[in-house]
Amino acid sequence: MTGELNEAVVAAQAGDEEAFRFLYRTLQPGLVRYLTALVGADAEDVASETWLQISRDLPRFTGGEIRAWTVTIARNRAMDHLRRQRRRPSLPVPVQALSELAGDADTAERAGETIGTEAALALIATLPPREAEAVLLRAVIGLDAETAGRVLGRRPGAVRTAAHRGLRRLAGLLERGEPGQPSAPPRPRTGRGSQAPSAPHAEPADG
Repeated sequence: MTGELNEAVVAAQAGDEEAFRFLYRTLQPGLVRYLTALVGADAEDVASETWLQISRDLPRFTGGEIRAWTVTIARNRAMDHLRRQRRRPSLPVPVQALSELAGDADTAERAGETIGTEAALALIATLPPREAEAVLLRAVIGLDAETAGRVLGRRPGAVRTAAHRGLRRLAGLLERGEPGQPSAPPRPRTGRGSQAPSAPHAEPADG
């Protein structure tokens, strides 16, 4: 899939509309699920803003992980949206299930097999902020730890640890049969001095 995406990027940069449509069809579902966890019911609107910027900036994209580039744009647009709204969004249901949770522990497989369609993102939203966004980037978007770390400004090891802990928490909730009530979805920090809730948020690179 990575090879197909890279080929589509090159073709889209050359003006191939069908290649751009392929990028949209491939990347849009994951972006919407990710944005749903950040901005709730406004995810489609923020996704539209994201694709406007992608279409404008794609000719200047110089390579690398296209999914990381698009999710970084989406995350920035989500933070802009939250700055404008100054409100805590709600998480609409039903949402699309996570077919598979990325991770190297057996808890990932157990959680992936058990999480139901309506509960998937709601359960992730109950995790601590660092863990929630690490799971979202790795499981929903499908980024590896190194790429997710670049998006979040954190070390790959820290992202792996956060995702692993998040998956273990999810598995524990599922095993106990006590998922609890979904909390407000995680939110990125909206800037210094903002009064809006700040989970999950971009963090400085671990030193």
